[in-house]
Amino acid sequence: MTFRLILAIALLSSPAFAGDAAKGEADFKKCKACHGITAADGSDIVKGGKTGPNLFGLIGRQIGSYPDFKYGDSIVAAGADGSVWDEASLAAYLVDPTAWLKDKTGDAGAKSKMTFKLTKGSEDMAAYLATLN
Repeated sequence: MTFRLILAIALLSSPAFAGDAAKGEADFKKCKACHGITAADGSDIVKGGKTGPNLFGLIGRQIGSYPDFKYGDSIVAAGADGSVWDEASLAAYLVDPTAWLKDKTGDAGAKSKMTFKLTKGSEDMAAYLATLN
């Protein structure tokens, strides 16, 4: 088994998720070049780029489904079965998006448009984004 698969299994099978939302909020500066966070009422929580989808309400949202965002085929396929983001799946995705998509879809050719990898603190980022619903 690859390290990434072991990490994903560990994150998905852990009974309690232990991310630090305050650390994740501080680390979001790494993400805002591509992602913004805009509340449902249209107010900006974090102004950011539009290369990636709005991350407000991400936890609990169907994977690859933000309205009017042009996702890659692989992430759309990952959510085609109705799967939604939870903290554990998001944390695993952030470590290596392409590897996560390959594991999730079973497609060795799966690709992610998100090339950034958050090699440490992914649990914290997921915990922070979980507060924004």
